[in-house]
Amino acid sequence: MVRTQISLDEQAYRDAKAEAKRQGISLSEFLRRAVRLALPSTRPGDRPWMRHAGTLASGDPDASSSVDRVVYGRPHP
Repeated sequence: MVRTQISLDEQAYRDAKAEAKRQGISLSEFLRRAVRLALPSTRPGDRPWMRHAGTLASGDPDASSSVDRVVYGRPHP
């Protein structure tokens, strides 16, 4: 990992810090994820939709089995 330094205006810093806290992660991890989401995938064979995997947590350990109900409003066939 490469260490870098950035400058944020006061409001962006406060907002990012608050969102990181809400997600239960460090500000550094929040910013790494934000950069990763902002960049296009350039690796061969990458599935672009996978860059969103793991960025959200529902807190529901059975979320994968209820995704059809949550997303489409119907049970899994």
